[in-house]
Amino acid sequence: MHGHAMTAGRYKDMINEEKVILMTKLASYESNEGKKDIRTVNYFRGDYIGFQVLKSVIAATISFFALFAVYAFYNFEQLMQDVYKMDLLEYGKSIVVLYLCAVGGYGVISYILYNIKYSKAKNSLKHYYNNLKRLSSMYDK
Repeated sequence: MHGHAMTAGRYKDMINEEKVILMTKLASYESNEGKKDIRTVNYFRGDYIGFQVLKSVIAATISFFALFAVYAFYNFEQLMQDVYKMDLLEYGKSIVVLYLCAVGGYGVISYILYNIKYSKAKNSLKHYYNNLKRLSSMYDK
């Protein structure tokens, strides 16, 4: 009988240790990346990704024009000398094509990255809720 009580005690200690480890993991997740994951998953997938891609496209547009302004500023003298020789319409088209390629590429990359980020957030929350259920079942025993 004494050996049986010892085994039950060890089992109970293991369960308590497992509870503490699980609770620590859950608390750590809640206070760190859990907040961000909940905010992310509160959006519908398409809304979240669309909004993030829109922000990326706006940032890329601002960056493109800022870089173009710096380029024009540093090459102003050369541009002024060549302005009469060059085909302005063709030059404008090449800038528009460059802009569309840069912003389009940035938008596609943003779409892929935010899609991955949303999926990871959803999976992390799913894992978190499964651990909560596991912890709850430990208390029910």
